[in-house]
Amino acid sequence: MLHYSVMFFVIALIAALFGFGGIAAGAAGIAKILFLLFLVMAMVSFLIDLLRR
Repeated sequence: MLHYSVMFFVIALIAALFGFGGIAAGAAGIAKILFLLFLVMAMVSFLIDLLRR
């Protein structure tokens, strides 16, 4: 999940560099969503691991 987030962020940076604003905004939005999803899943996993011990 984090890998895909970083990939979309890199795509957004490259698109912004070449002046493709719409594509850059879309890729940055997807990267934000994937990163937040990664954070939520990591926290849930961490809490479940603490509760099992």
